[in-house]
Amino acid sequence: MNGNETGIKYSLTPIAAAVAIFLAGASIAAHAQEADTAKPTEIVVTGIRGSLQQSLNQKRNSDSLVEVVTAEDVGKMPDKNVADAIQRVPGVNISSSAGGEGGFAENDRVSIRGTSPSLTQTLINGHAVGTGDWFVLDQQGVVGRSVSFSLLPSEIVSRVTVQKSAQADLVEGGVAGSVNIETRRPLDFKQSLTAEVTLQEVHSDLAGKTDPQFNGLVNWKNDAKTLGVMVQVFSEKRHERRDGQEIFGYAPIDPASNAAVAHPELAGVLAPAGINSALFEQTRKRQGGGLDIQLKPSADLTLDFNGFTSKLDAANYNRSFYNQPSANINATDANGNPVGLVPTQYTIRNNTLVSALFPASLYPGATAVAPTNGQLFAGVVDQIYRPGSGASTAYLDFNGSYRASNNLKLSGDLGYTRGLGKTPLDIGYEAGLTGVGMSYQLNGMSPADSSFPGGDPSKFANVVTLAGWGSHVITLDTEKYGQFDGELSLDKGLLESVKTGLRYSEHHRNVGWPENASCPTCDGTTNAPLPVWGGATYPSNFGSGFGAGPGFLSNVWQLSGSAVQNWAKVYDTSGGPNSENWPSELDVREKNTAAYIMANLVGDQWRGNVGVRAVSTRQTTLTNVPGGANPIGQNNLFGVYTPTTAEHNYVDWLPSANFKYDLSKELVARVAAARTMARADYSALVGAVSLDDGTLTGNGGNPNLNPIRSNNYDTSLEWYFAKNSVLSVGAFYMDMSSYVTFGTSSVVYYNNTFKKFNTYSIVSPVNIAAKNKGMEFGYQQALWGGFGVLANFTYTDGKAADGSNVVGNSKDTYNLEGYYENDRFSARLAYTYRSSFLVGLDRSFAQYMDGTGNLDGSLNYKINEHFSLTFDALNLSNATLKYYGDNKDQPRALYSNGRQYYIGVRAKI
Repeated sequence: MNGNETGIKYSLTPIAAAVAIFLAGASIAAHAQEADTAKPTEIVVTGIRGSLQQSLNQKRNSDSLVEVVTAEDVGKMPDKNVADAIQRVPGVNISSSAGGEGGFAENDRVSIRGTSPSLTQTLINGHAVGTGDWFVLDQQGVVGRSVSFSLLPSEIVSRVTVQKSAQADLVEGGVAGSVNIETRRPLDFKQSLTAEVTLQEVHSDLAGKTDPQFNGLVNWKNDAKTLGVMVQVFSEKRHERRDGQEIFGYAPIDPASNAAVAHPELAGVLAPAGINSALFEQTRKRQGGGLDIQLKPSADLTLDFNGFTSKLDAANYNRSFYNQPSANINATDANGNPVGLVPTQYTIRNNTLVSALFPASLYPGATAVAPTNGQLFAGVVDQIYRPGSGASTAYLDFNGSYRASNNLKLSGDLGYTRGLGKTPLDIGYEAGLTGVGMSYQLNGMSPADSSFPGGDPSKFANVVTLAGWGSHVITLDTEKYGQFDGELSLDKGLLESVKTGLRYSEHHRNVGWPENASCPTCDGTTNAPLPVWGGATYPSNFGSGFGAGPGFLSNVWQLSGSAVQNWAKVYDTSGGPNSENWPSELDVREKNTAAYIMANLVGDQWRGNVGVRAVSTRQTTLTNVPGGANPIGQNNLFGVYTPTTAEHNYVDWLPSANFKYDLSKELVARVAAARTMARADYSALVGAVSLDDGTLTGNGGNPNLNPIRSNNYDTSLEWYFAKNSVLSVGAFYMDMSSYVTFGTSSVVYYNNTFKKFNTYSIVSPVNIAAKNKGMEFGYQQALWGGFGVLANFTYTDGKAADGSNVVGNSKDTYNLEGYYENDRFSARLAYTYRSSFLVGLDRSFAQYMDGTGNLDGSLNYKINEHFSLTFDALNLSNATLKYYGDNKDQPRALYSNGRQYYIGVRAKI
């Protein structure tokens, strides 16, 4: 099978086909099971049902509120990273992006109970993990505290615990909760020698490519069970294509503009900054592995050394072909006089300019206009090639435990973790469209119509070069940590044991951005030679995944990545980076010391723990402030600046209490209360200003931000009414005294693109009170004949004190899952839905993601004890990811990523 042929034709819709396969396979397997009923068998619960039972046992026996996913549960689901593995438990949300870059096919971020991913603490085996992001906007835009799950394949997992209520002995940093990923340990395997290999091919239908996937594990332990060694490797390649329509925010029409003077009703109306046909293509290759050496020289002493590394090569090519209505309307000359255009036709709805026509006759020639204002091009084309982009994570960890006596257990942990995100080459070619007009029509959450009357966008013509650039972004995330704990068993009445410990860590997050202006004269004023166009246009089915109509701008020219790179080499005569993008750089260092004491309590039919954790944070931020008395960067394209250091020390006392009551053998009640904290996002702390010269917007940080602090309250009731079954209901309330939101101010800065001063709308973070409350419902039951069902629903309501929405807050999230399993065959269908939520800010504008449902499926057939066949299908519903601004008359983006099909074989000895 080659990369462009599948050899299969589908007549059913993907959802109908998946349901048909699921029911047919389950029926066949059920008949096969009935035929074997006469044979005496020993019933051993394994597979899906066994792992679900393990998860329920761990959940029931926990003193605090947790959700658990076990290894076989992960292995039998269509889960390609850890985020996918936990998305189906109550209260967990996932998303495929970290900032304003839009959604991709692979889920990348995890959040708990409708909060920002930055408020979820992610740990591996109880310790921090350094993270890196592969996409340039995440590397230097919104640099948060969340971990990129695209670096964590699900095969590394033994168990994942989602901790919803805090305990004093847990590492701080999760306001909403934490996710602890536990890897496999050599001495936990049943056999002396275990070897597992999974070979798969993945077909991405939108990209039209098929790629290999490999995962392997070898584990050995001696007969005495005193020494074990595990080696794990993985190599997973996948092509990605994303079709999109993007709208770059909305800007108010200036009352002094020519359009508002001619038509006063246009004053203050919001006009789209640009309507973009965006084609994104990428090759992803995730490679890495782990090593674990476990030593148990005596029954009282266990030592473990483990390391893990994962590298994601993520070269990508992003093409944009867009108009720019608000810039054309609000344009001024170098003296601030209005020179903007007046649309000959237009429509206003909900204070938004939803349609307009600008005939070609309104646009002056490029040579006449560009020296005073380059904003009067009807359209702009960006072709941005990023070879070598990627991310990596790694850690080395040494831990051990020693039972000093029957009553005293000591443990320690020492390690280092490092994450890296890089874009070694961000090569861009930007061109303006001349001699053409522009029109558009917004259609709510359906694709907008866009055209350039008087020109043919499929031809490389009517083009003048505006810009060329090359930059190198690198982000570094490191932590050194050490921890020591002791637990003393007392068994004195209600006091079962006392646990105490110390932890110290040094964390560093840095973003560097050297930049190179590869074509200083490419400003539309000269006849700079153009790149070599090979005649290519966007794919013929571009936009079909989100229902693009005949008015959708799809048949447009594109350059090859090599053409952009070759063109840049001609004009790059500087010999390397010749400037520094200091507004987008940051440096944050933190030294954190924590101590805790916790009492484990026990009584008649109840258990619990109470404790307090004290955390000291010493925080140093380095901010590049524009100008200053003794600035540096006199030859810098971004102007002069002064590196400025800010230091803050603060102490947090974090009390917590968790209680579990066994009301009966089947009925469990829980209550919990805790104070939690999380440090603000790195980019929120650093005060440098990042400007968008086209939309006259910007973002700035605030080094004086306080941590996000919250008082959390939880209660739940769990009814374990049958084996492998539960019905649960819970309520939670989060009272955040120092949530982080964004305020806006108007500031004058020099516009480097258009060589003049402009007033920018600057958004910067501030602390504010916020509340988040909600309920969770869960249902799980093993039915008759090998069938089973899981369902859950979570409702959240999060608001800041000013009435704004809490980032990440989906009102409704639910999961529906059905499975069938016998000794040889298993099948699963899983549907996940989350309602609309605030993603964050993109180009200083609020961005919401519309409600989205997703259907995944899997089939597994066990040939014998050693070999199994696997088939996984992701995004069977081919969901369109939809984004909007303040309302749905302000669409922001539509993205289609297509479906992915995995087929393979799993071998085990």
